[in-house]
Amino acid sequence: MSDTVKNRGWQVTLAGTGINLALGVLYAWSIFKGAIKSSIEKGGPGAFNWDKASINDPYAICCLAFAFSMIIAGKAQDKIGPARTALIGGILVGTGFAILSQSNSYLAWVIGFGILAGSGFGFGYSAATPPALKWFPSSKTGLIAGIVVAGFGLAPVYIAPLSTWLLGSVGIQNSMLILAAAFAVVVCGLSFFLVNPPAGYVPADAPKGDATAKVAPAKPTVNATAGEMLKSGKFYILWITYFIGAGAGLMVIGSVAGIAKKSMGPMAFVAVAIMALGNAGGRIVAGILSDKIGRMATLCIVFVFQAALMFAAIPLVGAGHPNAVLIVLLATFIGFNYGANLSLFPSFSKDYWGLKNYGLNYGLLFTAWGVGGFVMGRVSEMLNTSTGSFTTSFTLAGSLLIGGAVMSLALRPAKAAKPAEIAVAEPSAQGGFMESFMRGCADFLGFTPSPRGF
Repeated sequence: MSDTVKNRGWQVTLAGTGINLALGVLYAWSIFKGAIKSSIEKGGPGAFNWDKASINDPYAICCLAFAFSMIIAGKAQDKIGPARTALIGGILVGTGFAILSQSNSYLAWVIGFGILAGSGFGFGYSAATPPALKWFPSSKTGLIAGIVVAGFGLAPVYIAPLSTWLLGSVGIQNSMLILAAAFAVVVCGLSFFLVNPPAGYVPADAPKGDATAKVAPAKPTVNATAGEMLKSGKFYILWITYFIGAGAGLMVIGSVAGIAKKSMGPMAFVAVAIMALGNAGGRIVAGILSDKIGRMATLCIVFVFQAALMFAAIPLVGAGHPNAVLIVLLATFIGFNYGANLSLFPSFSKDYWGLKNYGLNYGLLFTAWGVGGFVMGRVSEMLNTSTGSFTTSFTLAGSLLIGGAVMSLALRPAKAAKPAEIAVAEPSAQGGFMESFMRGCADFLGFTPSPRGF
């Protein structure tokens, strides 16, 4: 029985990673965007006839649909199981890309890529992580979440060169048809490997004989409902910081091919592919690091690093012929920090509100990712078009990230409360921000709060 359980756990993890590898086509948008822009500029029969300022709209709407479909998909994952939820996702993505293969109109791409594919990403993504987490102990939450979501970030490593080759060989519409069939088959096929552990299954927190098991404090079982989560001040702090971290990262991801094209020409897809390596690496490294030093400290470090990169990018991307090596390094590290968010926030959600209603709870939190991607993607495109440079959008993103780093200090680690302290263990949604912030600062700096807090 124990061997079977171990094997199913890794099977589910690898299946979830495979599904995300297919769904990660979202991060190759800058390749599609470049082809659409070239078609607009070239003109002629069958060319795309869009307003250049609206080129990024399908991507921005996709992020929004992705995020808000996670609420429905999360509820579905909790009720009908991960396999059926992922199956729905595969069908939606395949249908969306099939529509793209039939039309180059703005509306078709908004519906096909923005709404249908975006919703499909939400259903598939929401079903991949929860069953994997349920098979493993809490000490591996960050690692397992990082591995599963790394698939999504790693996808452009193969999708970017594949899409570039397809677009050059068979054109935009035929490329979308091929991708429609491939994604539908892969996601729907792997969906049947996503299974929850048997009823009553409780993974051990540490192997027998492990010294850490003797000193690890007992953690309370928490299974908060969505209503209870929405009453928590931490939810709103997490939502705002997720909005900032995701929005800043998606802003760059959606434009990286265009930035790299100035110095790399037709080889700009290499920057997209290497950025994906950073994206995937950030998810795994941040997951492991957060298991060691805590989610709050890891998130603060990530935000500070990301802000520094945004400000460092301004003179680089503003140059007439930016250094190709520096562009690739910049893209890699920005991808690394962005990917870290996608590992940390699922882990925060499990730590604070448990696994029973994880699908719906994380779906609600994940709306921050979609709103951040939509707002930052749309605003940055408008700023870039109106000013002719990336300076304003990168300055805005860097400033927001500094604010996010400060806010992250309010996310003190969840700790088991002693019976006499239960009443004051958690801050209220209305008046607890400063209390949580001060405790977070103390934890981050290595001080121990007094038993009754600040």
